[in-house]
Amino acid sequence: MIIGVPKEIKNNENRVALTPAGAQELVKRGHSVNVQKNAGADSGFSDEEYVKAGAKITATAEEVFSLAEMIIKVKEPIEQEYKLIKKDQLVFTYFHFASYEPLTKAMIASGAVCLAYETVEREDRSLPLLIPMSEVAGRMAIQEGAKYLEKPLKGRGILLGGVPGVKPAKVLVLGGGIVGANAAKIAAGMGADVTIMDVNLNRLRYLDDVMPKNVHTMVSNEYSIREMVRDHDLIIGAVLIPGAKAPMLVTRDMLKTMRPGTVLVDVAVDQGGCIETCKPTTHENPTFIIDDVVHYCVANMPGAVPYTSTLALTNATLPYAIRLANLGWKKACQESADLRKGLNVIKGEVVYKGVADTFNLPLSDVSKFLQ
Repeated sequence: MIIGVPKEIKNNENRVALTPAGAQELVKRGHSVNVQKNAGADSGFSDEEYVKAGAKITATAEEVFSLAEMIIKVKEPIEQEYKLIKKDQLVFTYFHFASYEPLTKAMIASGAVCLAYETVEREDRSLPLLIPMSEVAGRMAIQEGAKYLEKPLKGRGILLGGVPGVKPAKVLVLGGGIVGANAAKIAAGMGADVTIMDVNLNRLRYLDDVMPKNVHTMVSNEYSIREMVRDHDLIIGAVLIPGAKAPMLVTRDMLKTMRPGTVLVDVAVDQGGCIETCKPTTHENPTFIIDDVVHYCVANMPGAVPYTSTLALTNATLPYAIRLANLGWKKACQESADLRKGLNVIKGEVVYKGVADTFNLPLSDVSKFLQ
């Protein structure tokens, strides 16, 4: 199979979809890998390393897309890439369709096969291709939140871990999944007073067992969230409904009850956000302020630490990419229930319920495309 790896062009997206080691594994199996010039440079991988691994360096994105049967990306295609995607081409990337209707409509119009990292799902309901980036984003949420709590950045001027004789900051984590658990772990390690809220009691029992003593658990509901946001310094939005829009947990009117300089980090922003006042921001302009509350809503947080993120992402995606290349998307999805759940749009039709429901689009049965 001919595989294309274009350079990411989203604002400050420094990751690349495939490391030289990943390219070598595909080439070893007889596939052709075309990497756009300098695609890996911001992640610390030179064109020379890709060539040494057996890949070919291609000058432009137009060339990469025109040659490839399968495109492997990191982030969803953006407007200038829509026209490059061909009918029947397999695009394997994070799509997060439910957060952006124009992307969904563009991919329907393209006639491509869109296989989304974020909805590939194992039998135990874990999301193997989302987990590594959720781990990065959860840890980064605390790193960024601690920074924006500083007074020069309009935060409350509070040190996350406090010092002897002075209480630490209070951190509220909404969601006890991969993002939330990683955020809580880092916040606790820095000495903060942490509370994780979730609707799943079994998950809360597990977190209560494994987390340090400065992490508390609490059942999530609107009443409790409304009470908790009043006196917490850093609030992390970490909820996820696979493939669908995130539930709204922090409403506009709650901001007026928060203390000036409170920091909100909405990691769920790439699925529409769980904080009503959040809108996607970039690494270039990461924050905005409403009612004296600092909002950090960068939609590609792991892009700021591309070396770590690229390695972690390829570790997870490569086995699936190899299967898709070896068998073709149709046979690979017939044989793998994990990959089958990753199919969101096929040849102009939506086959993933969360996306269809979000935009009131007709839902097609994926099985009709796999015969």
